[in-house]
Amino acid sequence: SQAVEELKARYEEFPAMYEIQDSNTPGKRQYDIELTPAGLAAGLSPADVAIQLRQLFYGEEVQRIQRGREELRVMVRYPEDERQSTVNFFDVRIRLADGTEAPLTALATVTENRSYSSIERVNGRRIVTVSGRVDRAVMMPQDIETELTTTILPALKDKYVGLQINEAGFRGDERESLASLGRLALLAMLIIYALLASLLRSYSQPMIILAGIPFGAAGAFIGHFILGYNLSFYSLFGVVALAGVVVNDSLILMDKYNRFMSEGNYTCEEAVLKAAERRFRPIFLTTATTSLGLMPLIFETSTSAQFIVPLAISLATGILFASILILFVVPTMIVIHHNAVKKLDWRWGNAASLD
Repeated sequence: SQAVEELKARYEEFPAMYEIQDSNTPGKRQYDIELTPAGLAAGLSPADVAIQLRQLFYGEEVQRIQRGREELRVMVRYPEDERQSTVNFFDVRIRLADGTEAPLTALATVTENRSYSSIERVNGRRIVTVSGRVDRAVMMPQDIETELTTTILPALKDKYVGLQINEAGFRGDERESLASLGRLALLAMLIIYALLASLLRSYSQPMIILAGIPFGAAGAFIGHFILGYNLSFYSLFGVVALAGVVVNDSLILMDKYNRFMSEGNYTCEEAVLKAAERRFRPIFLTTATTSLGLMPLIFETSTSAQFIVPLAISLATGILFASILILFVVPTMIVIHHNAVKKLDWRWGNAASLD
């Protein structure tokens, strides 16, 4: 309980945090009784005290009387008016082993406390959940998490031996989702590669197309830095969505290049330049419409829209950065790829003629 209250107090130090609470639901009032050395020396045990207190307030059955078909129990206990209040509780006298009596407060320490209405356990260990909400307009959750993981939580673990702290709630779910997102993104890349390979009838050209995705991701990260936003889970969602747009831009450039090469009237360099010239307008329009369409969302100031702003930043700045590089880097990679394939074909041809 002390660790929970201390953590809640540290949460309250952050101006952006509110609705701080824990899963401990207070139950009924109770008295915790601990025997003092004097009580132990008198020959009392905790069970002896508990039995006598039960007899005084709940009662002890001393007789049963049959009255017709009903059986009445006769209980010996305090009068009802003294049992309705705890005022006289501290004046209770406990009978000792030698038959004498002594006040409860002289034999034990009595502390008023509250029980818990329910106790949660995981793998046999008691757990308490401490949660709170964050006003993103004041402070980003990532900044609070950094302070927690580097300073507050290590100090609590050092102070309370045996304390274990695990992330749950949104942050815990976010970590699990990130792991799942990584696996699904890899699967998506494999599927995209397979589709491109079947469409282009090449195993190497799809790699050139997929090479544009890191450019888009780099643009998304740069966009976050320029606009002053930290990377978040939704930022990565934007990068995944960005991958489809980047692949589409690279694909239309590669497809036009292959068509020019199939005509047989152009060298590799001429075909690349002509393809970039012909596909500049579609790529530019896709980039401009997507980026400009997301600008109102990026500069939205309402609190309810803040969680989706990183996604819009990733998509808008990523496609802007990637499209510029696609028109320069992808043609360069196409020429390098063509020259490498041509050189390998020449070597294999010479080897075959020597044989």
